[in-house]
Amino acid sequence: MPEHLEPESMIREISDLEGRIGELRQAAGMPEPDLRATLDASLVELELALTALRTLGSGHATAVGLSASAETERRVLRTVFQDAPVPLFLLDRDTSVRRVNRQAAALLGTSPGYVSGKQFTAFCDLATRAALRSQLAGVVRTGRRQRVAVRFMGRDRPVDATVTLARVWIRGEPDPMVIAVAGASGLPVTPQAGKPAGGGRRMPTARMDAAHEHAEREREESDLPETGRAPAAGGTAAGGAVAAPGGLAAVAPRPAAVHAEDDQAVTTIVHRMDVLANACELLLDEPVFNETVAVRRCARLLAAELADWAIIDLVGVHGAAAQAAQAGQNAWQPGGADPAAADPADALARQVVMGPDDERSLEATQSLEELSPGPDTLPYTVFTTRQSALRPHVEDLELLGADPDGQPVCATIGATSVLCVPIEDGDRCIGTITLAGSGEHGPFDLVDLAVVQRLGRYLALVIRAARLYRRRAEVADTLQSSLLPRRLPTIPDIDLGARYMAATHGAEVGGDFYDAFQTKEGWGLVLGDVCGKGEDAAAVTATARHGVRLVSRWRTGPHKILAAVNDALLEEDRFVTAIMAEVDRKGDRVRVTLGTAGHPPAVVVRADGVIRTASRGGVPLGLFEDFDAGLDTLDLGPGDTLFLHSDGVLEACDLARQEFGPERLLETLAAHAAAPVQDMLDAVQSALLGFCDGDLRDDVSMLALRVLPPSLA
Repeated sequence: MPEHLEPESMIREISDLEGRIGELRQAAGMPEPDLRATLDASLVELELALTALRTLGSGHATAVGLSASAETERRVLRTVFQDAPVPLFLLDRDTSVRRVNRQAAALLGTSPGYVSGKQFTAFCDLATRAALRSQLAGVVRTGRRQRVAVRFMGRDRPVDATVTLARVWIRGEPDPMVIAVAGASGLPVTPQAGKPAGGGRRMPTARMDAAHEHAEREREESDLPETGRAPAAGGTAAGGAVAAPGGLAAVAPRPAAVHAEDDQAVTTIVHRMDVLANACELLLDEPVFNETVAVRRCARLLAAELADWAIIDLVGVHGAAAQAAQAGQNAWQPGGADPAAADPADALARQVVMGPDDERSLEATQSLEELSPGPDTLPYTVFTTRQSALRPHVEDLELLGADPDGQPVCATIGATSVLCVPIEDGDRCIGTITLAGSGEHGPFDLVDLAVVQRLGRYLALVIRAARLYRRRAEVADTLQSSLLPRRLPTIPDIDLGARYMAATHGAEVGGDFYDAFQTKEGWGLVLGDVCGKGEDAAAVTATARHGVRLVSRWRTGPHKILAAVNDALLEEDRFVTAIMAEVDRKGDRVRVTLGTAGHPPAVVVRADGVIRTASRGGVPLGLFEDFDAGLDTLDLGPGDTLFLHSDGVLEACDLARQEFGPERLLETLAAHAAAPVQDMLDAVQSALLGFCDGDLRDDVSMLALRVLPPSLA
């Protein structure tokens, strides 16, 4: 019976029709669409549009009334609704759920109160939602009953059902309503191999098999039938089945089923604990915290164990400071722009997206990686409010935004259940973790939310440590560079080269230094190593390096210069080993005067490959007032090289804890005696890093001087 169409009703009908047509278009473009259901729904929409046009053109409408069949349905609904042995849904005209009976709530694995008020289609898979909306609209407009195949998103896994839709009129209600009767058309869908075993949570296969075997064994030992026969009214069915209204038998819960559910619950809890334990191990299994590695490991774990999709959005260091300023914290530096005026939406950016490995999902992953969360998305809301959000059944498909083509992200990735938690370290929120599931293994629940919240806290602490470490490393690099010369001076008839390599562990300033400078009567070289690392060591390094340079302006002789620096370092808590060379050109030869203060001796590489080691001796600087340096004098000819180095070269170790040692160094230098100075340094560096597999436990510094023939000067 057509409904009376006032102008307001016609406008509403047209608006609803536009919305449903848009949903049908989206459904047709989804992965693996149900094109037959979409086509049937499109035909229904055409019939509704034709009916509306005829009613509008006729200039009259039929008054609203209650037919005898509708009145009968109302009485039946009132008497059997709650106790009906089949799932029943009472829907408003806009398809929101007004009321459900106990069987319907049990079908969805939730409570009646949770279902009420939500869209009926939110409990169905995405592939059939648009078609179902159109079928519901057709039932409301025409009164013709429809049978629709629906896949409900149950608590543990989807349940295929056939839903009968019928229009009913209820006294006092201005609009017709729809009663939906669900009849199971098959068993719950079996999880695919490698997918989560329940509630969107993966369990180890061995545990799943053990739980299933235990449940089967309990069922066999219980000696209860799978089904019961209905006895006489008020009686009890065979095997403990209780008679239901209408002569239908509802089998009483069997002990085996109870035990199976308990086993499943325990296994799921244990699995969640395993996820947290694995997360801790993955996040902390790095000697140096690395933010990028930690974020990707976290997303990979979540996508493998708890969800189909894991998305992590973060703010950078500057974005975090801006947010802290907005929260009233003094996190911005004086003299710069006030970051409190910055919009956190601009700071929150997509970091990593993990999803299934199939080709279509890989395309969606690439699209999502370029899509940062906008102000109307759930991640942005969670980020700004710092409040976790759980959407077990997604009603708004634009919850996670839309791609550049306007397609809702939830539709693109097939998300019917979403949760989102903030990544906060206790002081500020630095991002969000978003999980999305297709509902194939049930919606997310509060326990899932609690697990991901804890994981978000762990990740936040690791990110904070990584950023602190990175800032300290940047400061250390800046300070370290200030302790070394920006460039080496140009000395006539001399080729100079230097190399510095920081230790691969730790972010503190190293104690190595080198320098080349003009002295009172020529040129000087110095290379040293301060005991320890850090800011205190850097202060001593600066004193030693600049002290040698300064004293060389008014004193001659390495032993006198080092003695003056020793006096300046006596009040420091650290000692310094050093070697200094004064270089004096005499025709085509160079006279080198060496002073050693407890440092590895200099090496002379003759042009013909002969190696000579200078004498060692002296005591480190800063230990005793009575200082005495080790002295030596060398004559270098054209092609000869003077090589100075720190003890980091000799003490570099391989995996067996064997040191690189002086012999390997001398062999490498001899093999490259005729090579340019930079090539010689490159060879030593390559041999050293290859020996220790790139794992330098101490800083390494090298300084080389090559005598050039006068004709090439």
